[in-house]
Amino acid sequence: MSTPPTVLSDLTGPATAAADGDVVLRVRDLSVRFPSDEGLVNAVSELSYDARLGRTLAIVGESGSGKSVSSMSVLGLHNPKRTLMSGSIMLDGQEIVGASPAMLQKLRSSTVAMVFQDPQSSLHPFYRIGNQIAEAYRAHHHVSKAVAMKRAVEMLDLVGIPNPDRRARSYPHEFSGGMRQRVMIAMALACQPRLIIADEPTTALDVTVQAQILDLLKELTRETGSSLLLITHDLGVVARYADRVAVMYGGRIVETAPARALYKLPHHPYTMGLMASVPRLDSEAGQRLVPIEGQPPDLAQLPAGCAFSPRCRSVTDICRSSRPPLVEIAPQHLKACFNDIRA
Repeated sequence: MSTPPTVLSDLTGPATAAADGDVVLRVRDLSVRFPSDEGLVNAVSELSYDARLGRTLAIVGESGSGKSVSSMSVLGLHNPKRTLMSGSIMLDGQEIVGASPAMLQKLRSSTVAMVFQDPQSSLHPFYRIGNQIAEAYRAHHHVSKAVAMKRAVEMLDLVGIPNPDRRARSYPHEFSGGMRQRVMIAMALACQPRLIIADEPTTALDVTVQAQILDLLKELTRETGSSLLLITHDLGVVARYADRVAVMYGGRIVETAPARALYKLPHHPYTMGLMASVPRLDSEAGQRLVPIEGQPPDLAQLPAGCAFSPRCRSVTDICRSSRPPLVEIAPQHLKACFNDIRA
């Protein structure tokens, strides 16, 4: 039943040669550290996962768990002069760790694109929407301005913006928050990337618009056959949209499983705590939520053993002294915990 902590062939599906052909992103033993006055900040430690075409992988965890740092590593957005990075990030067969700026620029948008959580700060306020999408398209395709603008209008229509011909001539401030996020999705999809990273894409939106945006992302990635890497802290989002879930804490994956299996029977105390701290439709009336006591760890001063041990209600001596490996406890279901705990 045990699996070495860095051999994670079953993170996103059966480890067969055919299945491996669907892997567009393979992360292995990724560690990202930032020097600081307090010491090295271990933002990500020995992270491994696969993202497959046509499927959605959700990475879940509290703020400071390493979710966004790991996704920015895939895009090569960390300053190499201020970042210590090791491990491997294979994006469509190309190694990202140590890649040249020219190679990273080529891969962005053409192979991988990102939808950020704040479209207001991602769109230039002085340029028309259509021009911004067209410019992103021309950066990777040698086409005329007219052809690029036609593509921009097509993408606005694809993401459900009414009157795309006219709205392409509008400025960002003339769009609602939900419409601006649709523009960001249109921009991300314009170059037909094989991987889309959505980092908290609905944080600033109301609940109704959140569902519309996530439905759109799921539908479009399914239609295009691309892979969706969804970064979120919202377990409700994960339950409906993800095929597989990786739960992060203290810069590491502590549990990963198919979404349905994780919700039906979480195994790690942190995952169980997350589940207990959010309301559920199937819970009894009047049932109280149970918050996770304590604070997330200081990534510059992580505990010697399990990072969750100071907050865990089932902690034992070995948890405080040794770091649990990520082991397989059921088919495609792995956890990093010494205790045999069940939900």
